Amino acid sequence: MTLNVKRCLKEPISEISLAADLLSQSVLAHFEGDSILAEHLLNKADIPAIRDWTESIWGQAGVYSQLVKTLGNPKTLPKNDRDSIRIPSKSLELELLKRDGFNCRFCGIPLIRKEIRIFFQKKYPNAVRWGKTNPEQHAAFQAMWMQFDHLIPHARGGKTSKENLLITCAPCNYGRMNFLVDEIGLIKPNTDLENLSTWNGLENGFIH
Repeated sequence: MTLNVKRCLKEPISEISLAADLLSQSVLAHFEGDSILAEHLLNKADIPAIRDWTESIWGQAGVYSQLVKTLGNPKTLPKNDRDSIRIPSKSLELELLKRDGFNCRFCGIPLIRKEIRIFFQKKYPNAVRWGKTNPEQHAAFQAMWMQFDHLIPHARGGKTSKENLLITCAPCNYGRMNFLVDEIGLIKPNTDLENLSTWNGLENGFIH
């Protein structure tokens, strides 16, 4: 497989922007006390095409599987040789959010923190599905699930530092797995560039 230089494993689809708009409307309905409308909008945002997009990146027939077949699994370091800290601290997460905002540094889609999704799960369990398998999870929340991704993978010696971490979506994170960006023809995101998007991850201060 010939690798062409590109910004992400697969370009986003328009349905993701539609889902983000529906989720924003659901937050407004929730604040206004209209739980019926909020639940309806959450259900509408669970768009099958978004799941298909996600699966085309990290699924068995997706981009990552094709890369493994072509390049082989990248060699990783023994656990004892890796940075002892893999998960960023809350203070580091806040620094990354301040720098990157709530959009994937690779594909650019809007992102939502796990804490926000859990809030909706508890309030609207029938609308925000989150089962054990991918098909049992809400398509939009799954694709837009915020990750703190190591630019140089942790398993390959990457540090859990502001310089080596960036905010990405779950498909870009799990789709790239332990490959370096240059190994799979991706453009290295500029981690010095501040986020310019107005998307706020559905935060609105209501779970803090």
